[in-house]
Amino acid sequence: MIADPISPEQILATSPDLPPATVLLKEMALSTSHDLDRYLHMVQGRMSFGISPISPWLAFLDWAAHRANAPGRSLSQAVRAVDAWSQWSVLALGRATGPIIAPAASDHRFADPAWQTWPYNLIQQEFLLIERWWEHETTNLPGVSRSSERIVNFCARQILDAWSPTNFPWLNPEVTATTWRKAGGNLLAGWHNFVADWVAIGRGRPADPARFVVGSDLAATPGKIVARTRLMELIQYTPTTPRVAAEPILIVPAWIMKYYILDLSPQNSLIRYLVDQGHTVFTLSWRNPGPELGDTDFDAYRVEGVMAALDAIVAINGTAPVNAVGYCLGGTLLSVTAAAMARDGDKRLGSVTLLAAQTDFTEAGELQLFITEDQVAFLTDVMAEQGFLDSQQMAGAFQLLRSNDLIWSRAIRSYLLGEHEMPNDMMAWNQDGTRLPARMHAEYLQRLFLDNDLAEGRFPAGGHPVALEDIRLPCFVVGTETDHIAPWRSVYKFHLMTETDVTFVLTSGGHNAGIVSEPGHPHRHYRISQSPRGAIYTPPEQWLEDAERRVGSWWDAWNDWLKTLPSKGDVSPPTIGAARYPVLAEAPGDYVLQH
Repeated sequence: MIADPISPEQILATSPDLPPATVLLKEMALSTSHDLDRYLHMVQGRMSFGISPISPWLAFLDWAAHRANAPGRSLSQAVRAVDAWSQWSVLALGRATGPIIAPAASDHRFADPAWQTWPYNLIQQEFLLIERWWEHETTNLPGVSRSSERIVNFCARQILDAWSPTNFPWLNPEVTATTWRKAGGNLLAGWHNFVADWVAIGRGRPADPARFVVGSDLAATPGKIVARTRLMELIQYTPTTPRVAAEPILIVPAWIMKYYILDLSPQNSLIRYLVDQGHTVFTLSWRNPGPELGDTDFDAYRVEGVMAALDAIVAINGTAPVNAVGYCLGGTLLSVTAAAMARDGDKRLGSVTLLAAQTDFTEAGELQLFITEDQVAFLTDVMAEQGFLDSQQMAGAFQLLRSNDLIWSRAIRSYLLGEHEMPNDMMAWNQDGTRLPARMHAEYLQRLFLDNDLAEGRFPAGGHPVALEDIRLPCFVVGTETDHIAPWRSVYKFHLMTETDVTFVLTSGGHNAGIVSEPGHPHRHYRISQSPRGAIYTPPEQWLEDAERRVGSWWDAWNDWLKTLPSKGDVSPPTIGAARYPVLAEAPGDYVLQH
């Protein structure tokens, strides 16, 4: 039988009588040993964007051991290499009628027609064949754990992306043509862009002067702050119609981002759209936490965020049920809240809408690459030292997930072609980072990503576990086609965990652009289908075939769905604030301005 681990305090308490100096030395050693580890991990985390240096080595060891034990794999890869060489040779001799291999649909590095001319077509095809060879080499090796395979494949892709011929001016026909045409002026401009970016990094702010000001250009929908806790400010928006729906809307954004992703410029603001459609809208604006909130747990966001907001909304709006909307991590929080309210008999919600929000984390997309037991332990030490997860640490991980689009393509445009990147509202929002409290984020990674407690009925709210199947409200769930943070098939699993009426929408775009999909936006489409309570489960691939495809914005479909819910009809707009909840400030408030 294995004994329970002994704490440092027990070691000292059970030690025989020792000289005072020896006891003092033991106390000092025991108290500083963990601090030393944390300090080391903090230093490592600053250099690695919070990514554990151990995880890649363990993954490569796992892959290399199994790869060395698979001689048949070597034979098949040798055949692939010979076949690729023979195909490339045919192309080099001018006997091929077309390219050997085409880039992936999402790969735009070789879109310029010059890549189809000699000798750049040979360079491009050779690189794509090497990429394909390494894709086979690092995937589907029997015996390798899924996490190790993801890490090894990811690292191989990062190395190949760095050595892409597009990144070298003498191998990139677009760069060479531009350099010849501008007599090197593009490289001089690129050098200025490079210096400006490094100066900005040193100063901790964007290189471009602020062209989008929060409160006037962004987050500009008129409203008031009507409640405030240590974690959130509640914004009530000014109505624009003489009559409004009796049931108000509460938006629960993720605190991993500033709320105004849903209130960008007036033409693509979801919040302004809802107000103009005759809804009374409230939204949470989360505080940007510092070290003082490092011990804040996940449940505090439920109690001091969503529940506190519901108290204020009912006091202001009356007894009509609230239609709640949760985006990303805010949707996960809303799911927990709705399940806890159902468990406790709290009937203040009328419906639940989830936007790119996961409740089952077994297929949580590319973020799983950075979430292993080793990584969570390492990151917990990094956060414990500083009290929060810094926005730069998160940004680094997200950029690596899409290095072609967010790192290398930008570098080519800015540094080799000398183009000045014109900021837009989405870019301005993306640069306005937030932090996450250490304790909350550690719980989020461990209990949701690693242990999947919410899907399996173990996640606590108010000290007791919640079950998503207790939610009996009508639900509107939105996934996005190219989401690498919350893949739509993962979002779709909400069907498996509830026994209620679910309308599911799959919209074009990614995690942010798919949600910010205003009416009139070109090239937008979505699929939609309703699954009534008690319906037979439809697998996601079958759903994809059967669901109705529509051109346009899913916002209109959602607004139509809200009108189908039980309602007391249209009423005069409620007052802004109430006796217990007086107006505290003009929107967007103070919390959103914290950096």
